[in-house]
Amino acid sequence: MKTDLIVGEVLLKKSRANAQRGWEAVGGQLFLTNKRLIFESHGYNVQRGISLINLGDITKVTPSWTRAWGIFPAFPNSIRVETNDGKRYEFICWGRGDWISKIEAAKRGLA
Repeated sequence: MKTDLIVGEVLLKKSRANAQRGWEAVGGQLFLTNKRLIFESHGYNVQRGISLINLGDITKVTPSWTRAWGIFPAFPNSIRVETNDGKRYEFICWGRGDWISKIEAAKRGLA
């Protein structure tokens, strides 16, 4: 993990994942902490970078479909994360049901 954890932050789950960014499924790792959802791309992508999503900003987490070339529904193995500022993130990952339940549980832990 390249991202530094903040004070009181604990890693809860991690796995390989892709972030759907337009036509590209950006490869990397997805991390869930008790405070944030973090995606870190690896260096073999056109689009690179880190996405940091505060759990308190997440309004909805739902199952989604991976889209071939960003258009055609191909596989039911993604999660969609929506935030209070209107942003949508799509993460392709194995065990999406577990990811959704762990994100929701971590959000409840903030209350």
